[in-house]
Amino acid sequence: MKKLILMLICLAGTALAAPMAEEIDHLLDFVEASGCRFERNGSTYDSGEARAHMERKYDYIRKRIRTTEDFIRYAASESSMTGRKYHATCDGKIITSQEWLTQELQRYRQRHP
Repeated sequence: MKKLILMLICLAGTALAAPMAEEIDHLLDFVEASGCRFERNGSTYDSGEARAHMERKYDYIRKRIRTTEDFIRYAASESSMTGRKYHATCDGKIITSQEWLTQELQRYRQRHP
């Protein structure tokens, strides 16, 4: 009986993790495809470099991530070293990375309930 309960808990965790992984993958694809410029600690990067940085940071802190919002907060919003916010510049408009990605996550969830 204990084995069955443990197996069900593991399966439930996997089922919950799958949508989060899809959302994070979508956000990373969204960043790369955006063509926006990203400012991090006073330097500017293209969208491919921004995605690579977010992926590296995510891989480093993956065990702390429980939700897609955690991914945005811990891997895509601000520098762990300086605390400075990340910004995206798209079509001449500057927005914090956290706000920009949270808006995209909401759009994604509306299309994929």
